[in-house]
Amino acid sequence: MGEYEFSGDAARLDGAWVHRMLSEHSYWARGRSRELQDAANAGSRCFGVYDGERQVAFARLVTDGATFGWLADVIVDPDRRGEGIGKLLLDGIVAEIDRLGLRRAVLKTDDAHTLYARHGWEPVTPPGDWLVRGRR
Repeated sequence: MGEYEFSGDAARLDGAWVHRMLSEHSYWARGRSRELQDAANAGSRCFGVYDGERQVAFARLVTDGATFGWLADVIVDPDRRGEGIGKLLLDGIVAEIDRLGLRRAVLKTDDAHTLYARHGWEPVTPPGDWLVRGRR
């Protein structure tokens, strides 16, 4: 693993990189506009992993800062996957969730259950307690 650094400093984010990664390399945000991504970032606590000044991972936590958080838009540069960057990113985010004292943090994934389980996430049980309203 290279000399990677986790940071929660929003000033370090490379907005163009974040938008490109999510709009071109994710299944959930493909085609998302830069304006929409910038607005989502502005309303969230954002995190990155950096190789020097170059951003190589991103995630955002939508939270009230006291009781609840939703982890979203987690992505690692496809050219850097398998180097432990996702683990470093989640280690930092979990530390922030714990520091804030959030009672509950949720996320949705189609393909990274094992990675998140290593960091304490588990399936929602019983599912009947949770409701969702989404736009189609």
